[in-house]
Amino acid sequence: GATGLAPPAAPAAPARARPGDIEIAVVGAHLSGMPLNHELRALGASFVRAVETTADYRLYALPGTTPPKPGLLRVVAATGRPIAAEIWALDPAGFGAFVSRIPAPLGIGTLTFADGTTAKGFLAEAAALRDARDISNHGGWRAFITAGQTQQ
Repeated sequence: GATGLAPPAAPAAPARARPGDIEIAVVGAHLSGMPLNHELRALGASFVRAVETTADYRLYALPGTTPPKPGLLRVVAATGRPIAAEIWALDPAGFGAFVSRIPAPLGIGTLTFADGTTAKGFLAEAAALRDARDISNHGGWRAFITAGQTQQ
């Protein structure tokens, strides 16, 4: 350009799932290297990308879960924190099998990410979070676990 400097490179487009696959966002025990990640892999899931939610979510440590699990709650816009997540892709049969095993108070909804994309992902029922510890300031489940603060 006129400054003699090369223009900045355009940001890379976010990675996407294979055609026909369904993307699912995980924020806790199903993350890479975490205790339940094997459930995704057993269904043939493939890792797509690491993402961060918009600042419209809060993350809670669910009491009495084995292995320990978090619950993600969508809150009023910009009153939450960005939360680290991973996007995995499953074929429709694998997605159905995976979702059918999700225990209450967790469920699947649509999550919004800082890169402007959305995907189906784990959310928690608000009523189940009344006695749960808000761990949003850690920025994600892996950071919370790494900090060694899983005790309820």
